[in-house]
Amino acid sequence: MPAILIVECMQEISSFNPVQSDYELFHIEEGDDLFQHRGRNTAIGGALSVFEATPGVTLIPTIAARADSAGILSAEGWARLSAQILDRVRAGVGGADAIYVSLHGAMGAVGEADPEGWLLAQIRALAGPDRPIIISLDLHGILTERMIAQVDGIAVYHTYPHVDFADTGARAAGLLLDRLAARRPASIVRAVIPALVRGDELITATGCYGDLIRECQRLEADGVVLAAGLMIGNPFTDAPELCSQVVLTTDDPLRGRAEAERLAAAFWALRHRMQGRLIGLSEAIAEARTLTGPVVFTDAADATSSGASGDSNAILRGLLAANYPGRVLAQIVDPQAAEAAHRAGVGAEISVTLGGRMDPTRFTPLEVTARVRLLSDGMTRLETMKTPLNAGRCAVLEFGTVTVVAMSLPAMLFDRAVYYANGLDPAEFDLIVVKSPHTEHHMYDAWVTRNFNIDAPGSTSADLASLGHRICARPMFPLDPLTDFTPRAAAYLRADRS
Repeated sequence: MPAILIVECMQEISSFNPVQSDYELFHIEEGDDLFQHRGRNTAIGGALSVFEATPGVTLIPTIAARADSAGILSAEGWARLSAQILDRVRAGVGGADAIYVSLHGAMGAVGEADPEGWLLAQIRALAGPDRPIIISLDLHGILTERMIAQVDGIAVYHTYPHVDFADTGARAAGLLLDRLAARRPASIVRAVIPALVRGDELITATGCYGDLIRECQRLEADGVVLAAGLMIGNPFTDAPELCSQVVLTTDDPLRGRAEAERLAAAFWALRHRMQGRLIGLSEAIAEARTLTGPVVFTDAADATSSGASGDSNAILRGLLAANYPGRVLAQIVDPQAAEAAHRAGVGAEISVTLGGRMDPTRFTPLEVTARVRLLSDGMTRLETMKTPLNAGRCAVLEFGTVTVVAMSLPAMLFDRAVYYANGLDPAEFDLIVVKSPHTEHHMYDAWVTRNFNIDAPGSTSADLASLGHRICARPMFPLDPLTDFTPRAAAYLRADRS
């Protein structure tokens, strides 16, 4: 009757966001609270569906800590978070036969470039060499050698925009049960690709990256490997092992290396296609004037879901300067503006500045006189995952033809939850600013006339060479004019524990 310990730690950061994040940004669940994930589209929810359907399995829920994407985690925040996680693992690991760890993979903390690797090393030390550890990762994670050295298998997201959180957790759970039954370790095969990618070709339902992911799924379905993923990293988390990489879990490392090298070569051949196609703001505004239906202006350069500050007013400033006549809906992180609105009350007219407070080297405050239309606490749930979302105190401000949701916290903006929670329907506007590189098709692209990917400044800009990477390995495409690359896969096998 195996007992399985469950632990989660998830955050994605942008090294180019000047605002550090802290412990208070994390939503913490402990003990039996993890069972609230039953039926949810989360990694833990998917894992629970498998574990609880397996006779004889008992569960040891310890802690789940997840934070919205943001700037690098402070040293103090990381010390407090990691200590709390390890305390809970230490209390439960003695009764565990195996461990499932749900991670994002693109964390970063002051003084620790590889928080997930450090955490896994500590968990391995507590667990000893005999207990299998399986992890799940976001495909934007940065898998490191230190992480690989601690684990017995890896399940990776297969969709972008992400919709397979629960499916990934279920695959990780199945992999963990398989390793318990096999009573021997699998090999993890990795092929590193020196390329960073962005753009529409990464949409797995339609882009060429999706074709490669489907090949990973075929390898799993045919039993060629136990698990397969093609990770593209988070180009905004500047870390020593930042890259794209093929990751396979297999009982046949020779075949695994051949498959990994084949997939890596196919990915490398498509690297030019997998780059962001941006349009200048002035050009986009001019074209939007000629269209009859609603349009989206995607501000991926200030995507809070990728770790940006969320306080860019670049698109708003350009629309106002161009006297764009349509009804505009936008979002911005500005706690001072939100607080001023809450002090004044609904219906009041206030003079405030919007944006340019947190990332002042890129943006300057925009002065507006606005009417306070609505106030909220900013609490809602994400559309897809149904997990809590906290944008802090929010205010809906109106000036001219513009409606702005001013948020106090950099909440995830890859769906419409913040708009809906503040009484706003994007379909009622002519131009909607979306601070996310992509959303699920039905949210906007299914009904707007055009989605413009705006070339704007920001700490998550798709113009990757403009960001100023200092830590990642070089040469790295497209940061460098790299043309020659021959994939070489490595197989990692922990000592036989049978």
